[in-house]
Amino acid sequence: MAESVEVMHSEAEVAKRVEELGRQISEDYAGKQVHLICVLKGGVFFMCELAKRISVPVSMDFMSVGSYGNGTSSSGVVKIAKDLDEPLEGKDVLVVEDIIDSGRTLSYLLEILKGRHPKSLKLCTLLDKPDRRIKPVKVDYTGFEIPDEFVVGYGLDYAQKYRNLPFIGVVKGVE
Repeated sequence: MAESVEVMHSEAEVAKRVEELGRQISEDYAGKQVHLICVLKGGVFFMCELAKRISVPVSMDFMSVGSYGNGTSSSGVVKIAKDLDEPLEGKDVLVVEDIIDSGRTLSYLLEILKGRHPKSLKLCTLLDKPDRRIKPVKVDYTGFEIPDEFVVGYGLDYAQKYRNLPFIGVVKGVE
């Protein structure tokens, strides 16, 4: 059976929710500058759209961290492929992620970032799958809570495909 993608959250639904998150983050960081850390590759689509909707000053950095490879489930081994370019000390940091699944990657990453002494450290994710959580992770801003299905689009991929879809979809027909 060939794989296919069914829409879970339409482009309009995602755009509306990103707008709402941007407004909430702007209110919460009023009078401050927020330093966004994008978790590559999947988080880049979400962070760029989110940043455009945040009205307080924004700075950005990027980190490549992962535990998936080309499969549909976490390998359990977290690797940092690209670290940050700037120090975090004294900054109000918001980590921006595409999806939180098992929590392994994010719990590991947040511990590393805490050790770099930011003024504050919060987490924003487009998608949260709490049913898959193995490691506890406090999520401060959530776009959508979703069931345990393998999703693509808006930066999320399956074997490097489907990142460019403007909606969140469920992959069907894969093992």
